Amino acid sequence: MVKHNQTVTEFLLLGFPDVTGFKVIVLFIVILVIYISTLMINTMVIVLVSIKPQLHSPMYFFLQQLSLVEFIFLTAVVPNMLRVVWLEGATISVGGCITQTYIYCAIGCTECHLLTIMAYDRYLAICNPLCYNIIMDTRLQNLLVIYCWVFGFSLTQITLNFLCQLEFCGPNVIDHFFCDLAPYLILTCSHKFAFQLMILIVSVPLMLFPFILVIVSYVYVFITILGISSAKGRKKTFSTCSSHLTVVTMYYGTLITIYMVPANGETLILNKLLSFLYIVVTPLFNPIIYCLRNQEMRLVLVKLFSIRDKQ
Repeated sequence: MVKHNQTVTEFLLLGFPDVTGFKVIVLFIVILVIYISTLMINTMVIVLVSIKPQLHSPMYFFLQQLSLVEFIFLTAVVPNMLRVVWLEGATISVGGCITQTYIYCAIGCTECHLLTIMAYDRYLAICNPLCYNIIMDTRLQNLLVIYCWVFGFSLTQITLNFLCQLEFCGPNVIDHFFCDLAPYLILTCSHKFAFQLMILIVSVPLMLFPFILVIVSYVYVFITILGISSAKGRKKTFSTCSSHLTVVTMYYGTLITIYMVPANGETLILNKLLSFLYIVVTPLFNPIIYCLRNQEMRLVLVKLFSIRDKQ
């Protein structure tokens, strides 16, 4: 292996170079408003599930964890993204960039497994309702959630170890608003094959297996729903998993599209737009979808705001 002198100590994130002047202020305000709104909504979900007895069920416990994941996910990326947008490009140290990438990947993988567990929860509730409360007890809920967090962060540690070994000799310009994995392959002067192979191997248990399990779970769910004789019964049963199905579709749809579209040439703008939707917009929609489509959550919110109006 040929050794290089590592001369790069920081990267320059270009952000959105085509957005200039007054558009920068507008974009900054839009991102800031979405960021604050998302933090507030996810915090509200976390608190409500903790204090409201009617929300003390496995589905809402997993939803609470999903909101916590979104909270950390946003905080790892958006604050520095706002700085990049406001300054129309900003530097970040190599260590800071690697740290952001690690948290971004670890939280993303944790969310993949959490969505898978939520799909399994819906499978049990619909396909095996008589044994649901026995199987999905508090102990199993806690073990599943601990597994999501530990597995996501520990296996992603492999990626972090490889990133720390890469050498960067220049250039140091990243045409993006955050530190994604792709720029490292472009900028590193180390051999890329081992890093590419590592990403491929690690992505199988972190992302591919969870995606397959989600599909399998919903195949069984749909078969069970189609077996219900009455249309009203089918509609009522489907409504219990429609929120999660919507969130899963948005999450995996955007994620797969981002990493299937090559980030170069004319597709770079599309890649940035999809990344923006995945990082900034999706975490806002997830709790809103659950709040609007779940009757229990709607009732809690109605009672909460009605009490405030009376006061």
